[in-house]
Amino acid sequence: MNTQPNAESLDSRHLAYGREVAELLSQSSAASWMNDLWEIYSGYMAAQTELGHSRRANDVFTSFKELLFFFQRIEKGRMMGE
Repeated sequence: MNTQPNAESLDSRHLAYGREVAELLSQSSAASWMNDLWEIYSGYMAAQTELGHSRRANDVFTSFKELLFFFQRIEKGRMMGE
Protein backbone atom coordinates (compact mmCIF):
# COMPACT_ATOMS: atom_id res chain seq x y z
CA MET A 1 0.00 0.00 0.00
CA ASN A 2 1.45 3.36 -1.06
CA THR A 3 1.22 5.90 1.76
CA GLN A 4 2.93 8.69 -0.19
CA PRO A 5 0.53 11.45 -1.26
CA ASN A 6 0.28 11.83 -5.01
CA ALA A 7 1.22 15.12 -6.68
CA GLU A 8 -2.41 16.17 -7.10
CA SER A 9 -3.26 15.72 -3.42
CA LEU A 10 -0.03 17.51 -2.44
CA ASP A 11 -0.89 20.41 -4.77
CA SER A 12 -4.41 20.51 -3.33
CA ARG A 13 -3.03 20.60 0.19
CA HIS A 14 -0.65 23.42 -0.70
CA LEU A 15 -3.49 25.38 -2.25
CA ALA A 16 -5.59 24.83 0.86
CA TYR A 17 -2.71 26.03 3.05
CA GLY A 18 -2.34 29.07 0.83
CA ARG A 19 -6.03 29.89 1.24
CA GLU A 20 -5.70 29.59 5.02
CA VAL A 21 -2.66 31.90 5.04
CA ALA A 22 -4.48 34.39 2.82
CA GLU A 23 -7.45 34.32 5.22
CA LEU A 24 -5.14 34.85 8.18
CA LEU A 25 -3.40 37.77 6.48
CA SER A 26 -6.73 39.31 5.46
CA GLN A 27 -7.37 39.86 9.18
CA SER A 28 -4.05 41.65 9.87
CA SER A 29 -0.77 42.30 8.11
CA ALA A 30 2.26 40.09 8.64
CA ALA A 31 3.91 42.96 10.56
CA SER A 32 0.90 43.15 12.87
CA TRP A 33 1.00 39.38 13.44
CA MET A 34 4.70 39.65 14.33
CA ASN A 35 3.96 42.38 16.88
CA ASP A 36 1.15 40.28 18.36
CA LEU A 37 3.42 37.24 18.57
CA TRP A 38 6.05 39.25 20.46
CA GLU A 39 3.37 40.51 22.85
CA ILE A 40 1.97 37.01 23.43
CA TYR A 41 5.41 35.47 23.95
CA SER A 42 6.55 38.30 26.22
CA GLY A 43 3.44 37.83 28.36
CA TYR A 44 4.08 34.11 28.48
CA MET A 45 7.65 34.65 29.62
CA ALA A 46 6.62 37.23 32.24
CA ALA A 47 4.04 34.79 33.61
CA GLN A 48 6.65 32.05 34.06
CA THR A 49 7.61 33.57 37.41
CA GLU A 50 4.09 32.92 38.70
CA LEU A 51 3.46 29.72 36.77
CA GLY A 52 6.72 28.03 37.63
CA HIS A 53 9.09 26.14 35.38
CA SER A 54 7.61 24.69 32.22
CA ARG A 55 9.20 21.63 30.65
CA ARG A 56 7.80 22.85 27.34
CA ALA A 57 9.47 26.29 27.47
CA ASN A 58 11.98 25.33 24.76
CA ASP A 59 9.22 23.93 22.55
CA VAL A 60 7.13 27.07 23.03
CA PHE A 61 10.13 29.23 22.12
CA THR A 62 10.77 27.13 19.01
CA SER A 63 7.12 27.46 17.95
CA PHE A 64 7.24 31.21 18.57
CA LYS A 65 10.49 31.55 16.62
CA GLU A 66 9.20 29.53 13.65
CA LEU A 67 5.95 31.51 13.52
CA LEU A 68 7.87 34.77 13.70
CA PHE A 69 10.22 33.66 10.91
CA PHE A 70 7.18 32.57 8.85
CA PHE A 71 5.61 36.01 9.10
CA GLN A 72 8.98 37.65 8.38
CA ARG A 73 9.21 35.63 5.14
CA ILE A 74 5.65 36.62 4.26
CA GLU A 75 6.42 40.30 4.93
CA LYS A 76 9.67 40.11 2.94
CA GLY A 77 7.83 38.53 0.02
CA ARG A 78 5.18 41.24 0.17
CA MET A 79 7.82 43.97 0.22
CA MET A 80 9.65 42.43 -2.75
CA GLY A 81 6.39 42.20 -4.69
CA GLU A 82 5.65 45.92 -4.41
